[in-house]
Amino acid sequence: MSTDKQYKVRAVHCDHRASDEEVYEALKRATDPLTEAWAKLAKAKRIGIKFNQDKPVDRWVFAHGQLQQLVSAKVARAVLRLLRERTNAEIIHTDVSFYAMYEGTDPQVTGTVLPLLREFGVTHVDGTKPPYRTVSVPGGGQMFRQYLLPESAVDVDEFISVSKIKNHAFMGITLTLKNLFGLMPGEPEGHTRTYYHHLVRMPYMLADLGRIFNPALNIVDALIGQAGREWGNGRDESPTQTPNTLIAGDHTIATDACGGYLMGHDPQSDWLTPPYHRDRNSLLVAAEQGFGTVNLDEIDFQSEVQRPIGQFYAALTDSMSTVVSWRRTTAEQALHYQDNQRKYVDKYAGEYILLQAGEVRWHDPVSDLKGSRRVLAGDRPDEAMWLKLVDPDEAEGEHYEVYETALKQARAAKIPVEA
Repeated sequence: MSTDKQYKVRAVHCDHRASDEEVYEALKRATDPLTEAWAKLAKAKRIGIKFNQDKPVDRWVFAHGQLQQLVSAKVARAVLRLLRERTNAEIIHTDVSFYAMYEGTDPQVTGTVLPLLREFGVTHVDGTKPPYRTVSVPGGGQMFRQYLLPESAVDVDEFISVSKIKNHAFMGITLTLKNLFGLMPGEPEGHTRTYYHHLVRMPYMLADLGRIFNPALNIVDALIGQAGREWGNGRDESPTQTPNTLIAGDHTIATDACGGYLMGHDPQSDWLTPPYHRDRNSLLVAAEQGFGTVNLDEIDFQSEVQRPIGQFYAALTDSMSTVVSWRRTTAEQALHYQDNQRKYVDKYAGEYILLQAGEVRWHDPVSDLKGSRRVLAGDRPDEAMWLKLVDPDEAEGEHYEVYETALKQARAAKIPVEA
């Protein structure tokens, strides 16, 4: 059936006990209709790819013989087989291991798909090391004007995001868009991860990453998934879900909107509506500025499975009244900084500061706090601490109007009745 809809997403049934060959056939069924995606990939000389695939070995969680929190070997193998069959490009896999940066692990040991990358002749680049490139966001960005990213990930013709289906305690869901956050380098060249994994900032910066990478092909491994939160112990706080599904689409926002819908969530909902307890819906944030859509009526979406494909929900880590206060005071501190930037530049230029209630509670040339903001907050646990690089040139180009919107939303928030 012909359609004039701009985006195309397919969801197919695939039992988590399926063989490698059966998974390949299911993924082929899901991706074959994505003709525009394959046309782009066929023309590419260099294809970048990012699997959700890194975690210390002693924390790998398995359910029914499958990795619960990372892309399964069967799905990764099927993806790489399809790419080798349908493209002639050099394929570069880049990942920036959180655990290598903050726990000193070896990415060659913690990377679950590295043996498969070698089998299929795919180059793996450790993005915790240079070279990096400062990349401007098409259209000027929603949170920042530019970002530092691994050169190997951006020096490509097309990009692919392969993610696991999970809820996320802070962002509600983590699918192909959130997977791109794993490409953010840390210090000394970049900021600590929590500079971006920050109240108010994160939904907008994820939208920016979506625009920068704009993956031609987006795949969600939903054979096995996880509710509650993205990591956890795989049991009470992050229970196993068994959707027996594979999802593929030609746009990261449309793909994740359909994925969220199948999880039982409303992709057009926003902050204070489950699963978006903590912050705004990054998919909606992107769509508001014309990057993709969260309206399923605008997507050529066909599914062999019925929603919900599991009992998905996002864990509540703090009371809703606390979260509303944190978002309000985060916005207040950012706007206070904007109004008083010259004062802070004169005293703290080149350093990072934590602002709380108009006071600098911490400052250092290194952005990694090496401690908890909850502890640093002291006797004001309900007041946020806003982390900022004091740059006289404001080279990163932070968009303070985001905080004006956040402040209005927080002041108008009607806190849901908590169970």
